[in-house]
Amino acid sequence: MAGYRFSIAVLTKNRTNPAYVGARIGADRIAAAAGGEARHYVPSEPDDVAEQIALVGQAVRDGADAIVIAPAHPTALVPPLNEAYRAGLPIVTLVSRIDWHQAVCHVGSDDAALAAAITHHLCGHLGGVGRLAYIGGHPDSSTSHDRERGFRQALLDWPKIRCVAEAGGLYQREPARRAMAEIIAEGHAVDGVVAANDFMAAGVLDALDGARQRLPVVGVNAVPEAVKAIRHGRLLASAAFDAMAMACIATEAAIRALRGEAVPREIELPVEIVDATNAARWDKPYEERDVPEWEDVAGM
Repeated sequence: MAGYRFSIAVLTKNRTNPAYVGARIGADRIAAAAGGEARHYVPSEPDDVAEQIALVGQAVRDGADAIVIAPAHPTALVPPLNEAYRAGLPIVTLVSRIDWHQAVCHVGSDDAALAAAITHHLCGHLGGVGRLAYIGGHPDSSTSHDRERGFRQALLDWPKIRCVAEAGGLYQREPARRAMAEIIAEGHAVDGVVAANDFMAAGVLDALDGARQRLPVVGVNAVPEAVKAIRHGRLLASAAFDAMAMACIATEAAIRALRGEAVPREIELPVEIVDATNAARWDKPYEERDVPEWEDVAGM
């Protein structure tokens, strides 16, 4: 495109989850710093697999030089990505894994480990005794299965804590609110809630507000809204599955691949728990958060 040295097509899953807002901002920041542009392709219907498949083809037709994608499904995106690969585009995946081995790099975190870490944090807060509700993510996302696995693994270390209710929230606020409202309406006695992302944690808090209840709630992503909720005492903690940082590194990997440089096949960002003790450091809009340095994370 005129005025830019290269164009990176960035495909995220939806426009609703604040984590993907951060991912798009991160991609913009890295591409612009390198003299290129990030062009965004987002399904109009959240997490719509068919639409994301069509958007991969659109990005190729638009003349993208490389693709950075958070795939909405672990297998359905393989055929269009194969076409993009045959067209010579370097492809980097982030956030969710995909059953495809042609990507030059995957950037993510250990979802099971971060879910286990945030569950341990809540269990410790409860003093090792209590009943939990679990609100899971989208069934088509690999992150959902890994986070549920991490949650269940963590509970093995807390014999006096058990999960008494669970529901799916599709990684969206309103479905999570409805799920939690149903758990409350069914009369489950719950001492704390683990939500598989912060957007759903916000929905859980909405449901608790509607029922005039207060419970410790934890989430995943450390999005700016969640950090503010932590600082105000409404959310107990969040595991920093930092989509902005992932998009920064994924975009950098795509740029380096375009230059013919070698990049790691996998880059895993570390897990960090954000709570009242360190939330001030995270309390910044995505435009002001620190951009991760390639040299600091590429060897992880």
